[in-house]
Amino acid sequence: MNIARSYVNDTSPLPSPWRDAQVAVVVPTYNEAGNIAELTRSIHALDLPNLMLIIVDDDSPDGTGSIADDLAGRANEDRPGSMVVLHRKVKEGIGRAHIAGMKEALARGADYVVQMDGDLSHRPEYIPRMLGTIMSAHAGVVIGSRYVAGGSLSADWGRHRRLLSKFAGLYVNAILKLPLRDATGGFKMWRRDVLERIDLNAIRSDGYSFQVEMNHLCRQLGQSIVEIPIHFEERNAGSSKISFAVQLESMLTPFALRFGGRRRPAGQAEAVRSLR
Repeated sequence: MNIARSYVNDTSPLPSPWRDAQVAVVVPTYNEAGNIAELTRSIHALDLPNLMLIIVDDDSPDGTGSIADDLAGRANEDRPGSMVVLHRKVKEGIGRAHIAGMKEALARGADYVVQMDGDLSHRPEYIPRMLGTIMSAHAGVVIGSRYVAGGSLSADWGRHRRLLSKFAGLYVNAILKLPLRDATGGFKMWRRDVLERIDLNAIRSDGYSFQVEMNHLCRQLGQSIVEIPIHFEERNAGSSKISFAVQLESMLTPFALRFGGRRRPAGQAEAVRSLR
């Protein structure tokens, strides 16, 4: 598998027909009432006429789901089908929320699927560059990376968090042999056919280890992974949802993927043959 890194900082608008691609942005939310309106405005302001926003809310007690419904109603008056809100009654983890949103995106015809956080730590203005990169490189996935040249972290991140994040990436790469600078990053764009081959129904992870499992399965398919630099912001409002259980799953998942029996993603044999 070829894993490439891109350091392009071009912010020029994408030309047609690239900008006309069917793109869905999946954003899981839980208690993001202070962020959802600004995030929605920023995404809909992108120069991508066929972009769809899919909010997956896990019954947020702070009313995020209701706010998202109101925003969707207004957005769909201007451009029907531009925003969808999925309401889940059980909080099963961010990985499950991403899967629900990805399935909805594929069912609605998206050719490219973005996954990003709902706390404004990921800047929507990187999405056109991710689209240009994935189309030009024909990559399986593009990762918005904090750790390639040109990438950066918020100054509000303390030394402990920086070291923990770096260690997590080194830990994952050492076990799964993933030559990535940001193996745990959650700002990504996927090609439709890659998601279909991975088989989302068979994903094991519930929490943030979902990011690692998806990278691992993409690699098993022989698809290229491209990292582009981003600036990662501190969350705008609310608090982190990373519990001890989520941290424990993140520690155990790489071992389970490496030593717990290999699952061949759907279409792997075809992908391997095409590389010969």
